[in-house]
Amino acid sequence: MDASIQHKIPVRIPVDDVVLEGDLAVPERTRGLVLFAHGSGSSRFSSRNTLVANFLNEQRMATLLFDLLTSAEDTLYANRFDIPLLARRLKKVKEWVRAQQVCKGLPLGYFGASTGAAAALLAAAGDKDIAAVVSRGGRPDLVLDSLPAVQSPTLLLVGSLDTEVLWLNQRAFAALTCEKQLQVIAGASHLFEERGTMTQVCDAAAVWFKQHFKLEAIA
Repeated sequence: MDASIQHKIPVRIPVDDVVLEGDLAVPERTRGLVLFAHGSGSSRFSSRNTLVANFLNEQRMATLLFDLLTSAEDTLYANRFDIPLLARRLKKVKEWVRAQQVCKGLPLGYFGASTGAAAALLAAAGDKDIAAVVSRGGRPDLVLDSLPAVQSPTLLLVGSLDTEVLWLNQRAFAALTCEKQLQVIAGASHLFEERGTMTQVCDAAAVWFKQHFKLEAIA
């Protein structure tokens, strides 16, 4: 499948009193946009999130990889686990995206990893504008009280070897009242470093977003 990138540009997103760095990729005839929320200690250059983003681009979905914190903010360890701050930033970035001509009218989704998944779900809570959420090795339990307010169809992806996080996701799954699915990736640990496990993540995420972006099958 040839899904050439029509626009792939670095972006600077003003949020509150800071500017967040990001990379926006928009394939030709794109039918949806996924905003990525990385986990603590990671960045928009995360090899795993980049792999997922590239795969989604091939499936004609636009992606925005961006840093939730500035370099200076990231030096403060507490900021990495300030889920309300990260969720507020994600919502502000969503507002910025909505104002960009190249993104106008596109269905939106969130892809979150680790603590970024908690931020994505908190940002999605009560927001009917988010068509779907995917969590990879996420910590949705960190926003357990807000999960019943999430209306966006939510896919939780967890490695079978990541036993503690799997248990935490099972608790979160029970708290979600939206359309939901918990998919356990056999043989995967927390970082999905095992052979073939990230391929399964990419496939599952693409199917979920396609389904809820109402994408037509692409030959």
